[in-house]
Amino acid sequence: MIKKTLFALCWVLIPPLFGQQIPDDRVLAVDALGALLKPEVQTQLTQDGQLSNAQLATYFRTAFSERFFYTHSSFANRLKHYNSLYSNQEKHRSRGLDHLGKYTATTQWVLPFNYQNGEAVNAYALRHLARQHKMVDIAFMYFNEDKDPKYIQYFENQMRSLNTALVSGSYEKIEDGNGVYEVFRAGYRVLNWLWIHNMFLNEAEYGDTDQLTTIATLLQHGQHLYERNSEFKSGNHQTRGMSALAMLAILLRDFEGTDLWYQRAMQRLGEHLEQEINPDGFQFERSVHYHMSDINNYYYVYQLAKQSGIVVDKAWEEKLKNLFATLVKVAYPDKSAPVLQDDTDNPWAEKNDISGVMTLGYLLFENPEFGYFATDKVAERMYWFLSDEQVALLQNIAQKKPAYGSLSFEDTHYYIMRQGWNANDKMLIVSAGLDDKKPDHQHADMLGVQAMANGQTMLPNYQVRYSLKDFDFFKNSMVKNVALVDKELQGKQWTSNKGGSGFGKFKELPNPKVISWERTKAYDLFVGSHDGFDNIDVAYTRQVIYIKDDFWIVKDNFTAPAVHTYKQVWQGHYTTELGPNLLRATFPDASGLDILQLQPIDTAASNGRRGKSWTVVSKGGQKNFSFITALFPYKGYDNRIEEGTKEIYLGSWVGNVSDWECANPNAVSLSNGNADYFFGVTALKLADMHIEISDTTDLYVERSPKGVTLHLLGTANRTVTLWKGKKKKNTLVTKELKPGAILEYAY
Repeated sequence: MIKKTLFALCWVLIPPLFGQQIPDDRVLAVDALGALLKPEVQTQLTQDGQLSNAQLATYFRTAFSERFFYTHSSFANRLKHYNSLYSNQEKHRSRGLDHLGKYTATTQWVLPFNYQNGEAVNAYALRHLARQHKMVDIAFMYFNEDKDPKYIQYFENQMRSLNTALVSGSYEKIEDGNGVYEVFRAGYRVLNWLWIHNMFLNEAEYGDTDQLTTIATLLQHGQHLYERNSEFKSGNHQTRGMSALAMLAILLRDFEGTDLWYQRAMQRLGEHLEQEINPDGFQFERSVHYHMSDINNYYYVYQLAKQSGIVVDKAWEEKLKNLFATLVKVAYPDKSAPVLQDDTDNPWAEKNDISGVMTLGYLLFENPEFGYFATDKVAERMYWFLSDEQVALLQNIAQKKPAYGSLSFEDTHYYIMRQGWNANDKMLIVSAGLDDKKPDHQHADMLGVQAMANGQTMLPNYQVRYSLKDFDFFKNSMVKNVALVDKELQGKQWTSNKGGSGFGKFKELPNPKVISWERTKAYDLFVGSHDGFDNIDVAYTRQVIYIKDDFWIVKDNFTAPAVHTYKQVWQGHYTTELGPNLLRATFPDASGLDILQLQPIDTAASNGRRGKSWTVVSKGGQKNFSFITALFPYKGYDNRIEEGTKEIYLGSWVGNVSDWECANPNAVSLSNGNADYFFGVTALKLADMHIEISDTTDLYVERSPKGVTLHLLGTANRTVTLWKGKKKKNTLVTKELKPGAILEYAY
């Protein structure tokens, strides 16, 4: 259990000297700040009974040098290195000009109002104005464009316009929509303003009064965050706000009441670590984007605490370290990560870039497995939250290839089938989880798969963005690698948030059940079900089998009392090579993915949007049906599935030519020497050896001179009987097996 108070503070609680309190509904005049200092700080700074604003500003410039991530005196050298490392001056200029062109310095903070060009500001834009993230770009423009003072003045005036709106109440207040002081947006704004404040501290244009005005504004924000977060609220919004509150408490700890801020912030963050980082190490919203965002939230506080010599609780530190280890476990062989749920950094991208955050992990813990994914730079904004010593460490990163093979996240319910860590190795991930607390960021991809092979994302998922009009479409099942029935999609009852920013969620998603997860030397097996088609009385299960180190089998099983049309959706640019039964996607390096149906189907229809394509294969007029689908990655023309041949060859595996006699005419087999996979069988015979199963199922059978081994690959328990000779009375063994169980018989 993580302690509620995570850090041992180096200061103690002292009641306010004059009974004064930092207000949350207005920003104090700079002349009033001195009265809010702790008594010992007042005593230290007061000379001849006086405490001038100049003395106070000087004191806090020194304090920031000691407490912030880096000293403001080193900013000029850091900026030169930053510009050479990222070469993004034009990007900062473009973003800064965008903000300057849209909003006056004394902008409004409540809808409706218009941009400077007369167009209406929408809810999504107001949220980003409230975050003030492009104000950072304007700060960079100041330094990159000969220190034109208008940029500092713009920052100061826009901050003051918010302070004025606070007093008059003329700001957006929808807390679960567009609230300007909502915990996430206020926290994000605090982070950006702290960053800008430290950038400007050496500048004559940013004088003593300007600096103290910023501090007064940050104090008001801190009190506002403190008073409105007395209870735990699930989700990353409160985490971001409490991270900012803890930072303010560390940096501005000279003021009365900030000890209480710190206690509350750390209690809330401890609760989020305890309740929202699953025991398996994955952030509870199941998204790589939000997982990395949480890393940042905890990092800021962890780093500032270390900077100030505050002792860090070991359990808290281990939780943070495990957040980085989780990204190692989920990573593709090319060092990227799959797109999982609401990943939003780069709309329609098919992978997540984790190099920046893994570089950050290396700088914190110097773990060479983290270093394996690292580069010579963190994400560009995080550069400004590194110490000078960490920046120097970027030039000498130790790397070690991870050793993780196939694995599962038993709480988050991701299941990874991994060949290895070489560039062309194969990896597939199954998504089989639904968070019961806050499924807002969940996509309709239950039991969906993503796969990489030969350095290509063979079966992709796509990143999204809330403001795009088709956000709900890209969150639903038509752009996932899932199975469907008739016109049903998994995501039902879409609803947008009150603020109208574009974000929304499904009120109804399938509930998953993991039936089996097994790893052996020959294969990995996942078996699961969900209730997404219960409304039309269709029961559904999916089996995924990784035949190491070759290919995957996906088997989708439907049973119903009436006829339906059953479907699979496959993402990618496919052509049909043998009618609907063989789909093929090829890549520029002559690698590809063949999707072969081992049971005949009816149709294959392709569609697309936003430059993405997918193909829906279907079988109609059936009550019960199973797709038995081989996902066969290949590299080079000669290694594809050859079209037009009677035999089915999947590398060294051949279809329907097993040495075993099968009593089921519609059964499917794949054989390779003494190893066989059977789908839809009840009885097998080889010479005088008989295998009988209590009901139709799927098996992996392996023979050796010493005996036979049976693996149950099906979706339900079955009783298996082995006997020899002409009569069943010569039974050798009878045993009930669960899915994934193994029965060994030695001769």
